[in-house]
Amino acid sequence: MNEKRGQLKKWIAECDNIVFFGGAGVSTESGIPDFRSENGIFAAVNEYGYPPERILSHSFFVSHPEVFFQYYKKNLLYPDAKPNDCHKALAKLEQMGKLKAVVTQNIDNLHQKGGSQKVLELHGTLYRNYCMKCGKKFDLDYVTKDEGITRCDACGGIVRPDVVLYEEGLPQDTLEEAVERIIQAEMLIVGGTSLNVYPAAGLLQYFRGKHLVLINKSATDMDKKADLRIAENIGDVFREVVLEENQE
Repeated sequence: MNEKRGQLKKWIAECDNIVFFGGAGVSTESGIPDFRSENGIFAAVNEYGYPPERILSHSFFVSHPEVFFQYYKKNLLYPDAKPNDCHKALAKLEQMGKLKAVVTQNIDNLHQKGGSQKVLELHGTLYRNYCMKCGKKFDLDYVTKDEGITRCDACGGIVRPDVVLYEEGLPQDTLEEAVERIIQAEMLIVGGTSLNVYPAAGLLQYFRGKHLVLINKSATDMDKKADLRIAENIGDVFREVVLEENQE
């Protein structure tokens, strides 16, 4: 185990109030591309004639629902993706009583699939869907039946994913709890995020604990403020530091 991983292992052993804040890089090792890298979703060939950020905006959803649903069902849904070692390690730390919450920008439900119970989804999830007319709730299987606009089987209204689109605000209750968890944390581990997406990235300013750890392959604007910076695959780090070190 290298020196940085050894330091992370030591701090985890010493801390009983850890919060994890993660982004798209947590899920790339499960085969879900991120958004803005050279191989990301936004870099893919776009046959719709609009920038992806525009397609995934509230105003575009309202004005062009057909294009929105075609794009999002083709590019954002990965129902067969499996939790990787990062997801599994975080669930393990929660079971050990050390990790108090996962604050995620991801919408893929992989933290829950990996076993985590306390997951604060800042941008919502594709696994919850609801009718905009009558409020009936639907799971992902219902949405993936066809490629077009998903409609409610009760009233015919449009069924939209319970995610935060561009131009929409973050869920206030989730945001407030995330702030509270970060304020109370003894250690904040930030992983798989460039920290360029606001207001989510701004949550780091609330941390007042002992150890700020950044695990991300590329540099971020917060690197100089971190107590420990690990530029490696997050799944590899957590596998060695948590999973392998805690096997019976």
